[in-house]
Amino acid sequence: MTLFLDVQALGRLVNTQGADTFMADLLGYMEQDFCRWPEFDKSARTAAHSEVGVIELMPVADHNLYGFKYVNGHPSNPNQGLSTVMAFGALSEVATGYPRLLTELTISTALRTAVTSVMAAKALARKDSQSMGVIGCGAQSEFQAIAFHAILGIKELRIFDIDSDAMDKLAAHLEAYPDLKVIKADSAKSCVRGADIVTTVTADKAYATILTPDMVEPGMHINGVGGDCPGKTELHLDVLLGGKIFIEHEPQTRVEGDIQQLPDLHPVYPLWEVIAGKSIGRESEQQVTIFDSVGFALEDLSVLRYIYDLATQLGFGETIELVPRMSNPKDLFGLMKATQ
Repeated sequence: MTLFLDVQALGRLVNTQGADTFMADLLGYMEQDFCRWPEFDKSARTAAHSEVGVIELMPVADHNLYGFKYVNGHPSNPNQGLSTVMAFGALSEVATGYPRLLTELTISTALRTAVTSVMAAKALARKDSQSMGVIGCGAQSEFQAIAFHAILGIKELRIFDIDSDAMDKLAAHLEAYPDLKVIKADSAKSCVRGADIVTTVTADKAYATILTPDMVEPGMHINGVGGDCPGKTELHLDVLLGGKIFIEHEPQTRVEGDIQQLPDLHPVYPLWEVIAGKSIGRESEQQVTIFDSVGFALEDLSVLRYIYDLATQLGFGETIELVPRMSNPKDLFGLMKATQ
């Protein structure tokens, strides 16, 4: 039987564990997987693009487990009462192909995206970082804020969005964290002024320049999270040229990330090598580091593994007969007749 978690079951699982603990534990799973990067069969996601959005399939596997995610990105969806990003995924045994887990991945994607940002900042930002500016207060913003506060100890958060209601929404949710100082900025520039870490997490499918060179200060670490498909960027070209850039899976990031603006020969550095201790991340306190985050399937495998382990341990979800088990595996027709 296959373990199944819908949105309600996943929400109860996270709330039972606590979002802070859930993300901290997920970070451990993700760092384990990134340290094993060469062991995985990796490919860029398959994408079906339209004028209004994208639908993608994201597979990855090692010798034991195969995982995939189905995910969309449609910035105009909120106008129709739908999430910009919606996702589900599965975890299967490589040896048999049998699906162990089928689960929602919309909430889980937000959690793993925030944890990926923390993982990059933990490896690349200055160790004394205490303040962060977040540009974009949509569905991902709370997860980013809580993860950085709970795991990295960020004490001051400045937020900005062109939608003041979105800023109010984020600030209201963060009232549950009284030791996190939240400041609503009046511009993107004031949002990032003096910040140790800057996270851009906007949704418009456009060549945008959310962060410009005059906003970047020595020693900053930048998480570019919102630029994640062809034709969608957040960082000005000169911001990229002025920093040391780290990426997930280069064949995917070259097409989808902010570095789509750069020549193919411009140097970028694999984040996994820094996490695994095989290369140096930040070279000086004054250096600007950039994580060009597009979201890679290995991060989804990490969250699928963690959800399966945690749900099994705590008894969450239900088992469903997603694929048949037969007394005679060669008699599929007979199984169909038996269901009449």
